[in-house]
Amino acid sequence: MHFVMNQTIKTHLSNDEILKPIIDKIESLSNSVSTGDLYVDLVRTIVFQQLSGKAATTIFNRFLNLFEDGYPRPDLILELDIPALRAVGLSRPKAGYIQNIATFAQAEKWAQKDWTSFKDDELIKYLTQIKGVGKWTAQMILMFTLDRPDVLPLDDLVVRNMMIELYQVEGTKKEVTQQLTQIAEPWRPYRSFASRCLWQWKDTVL
Repeated sequence: MHFVMNQTIKTHLSNDEILKPIIDKIESLSNSVSTGDLYVDLVRTIVFQQLSGKAATTIFNRFLNLFEDGYPRPDLILELDIPALRAVGLSRPKAGYIQNIATFAQAEKWAQKDWTSFKDDELIKYLTQIKGVGKWTAQMILMFTLDRPDVLPLDDLVVRNMMIELYQVEGTKKEVTQQLTQIAEPWRPYRSFASRCLWQWKDTVL
């Protein structure tokens, strides 16, 4: 899929009168930087968290250069110690999280895993067993690596804040989350596309 927003999806989401003007202004969605490899994309997401794109790209490329063929196989990561990982620019927590991913991927035989057999909620629960992998990270993997069309990442500040602003939502954090979830119900089964539109719209108007 790779987030090709066809006319069926546009028409469905345009039933939301507040979302429609945003969709009308977006000609196409930006291409994903996903490799299509869940394992590599998960490691990459950890590296990129809380960093500018340029800084994160530099660190990630240094990290990949630690491996002869540029592929950070779990067993090879686990042969490295924390200082070796930190030497490429990773923080201590991120180095630990990447080792956690490698340990889990190796134990669970990810190279043979059929990700299509997991429902969205099942995969979020599965991936968040790994220390350092939160719900937001798992949702990004669902959206960008596995091209799942109906993910609503309310832990993402851009999506959350854009929806709060557009729909004038108020209340406690729990109340706001409930209201945003209800607002997005009519977007099913294309909530991933609606979220991508909100991200892209923010980049366009600011």
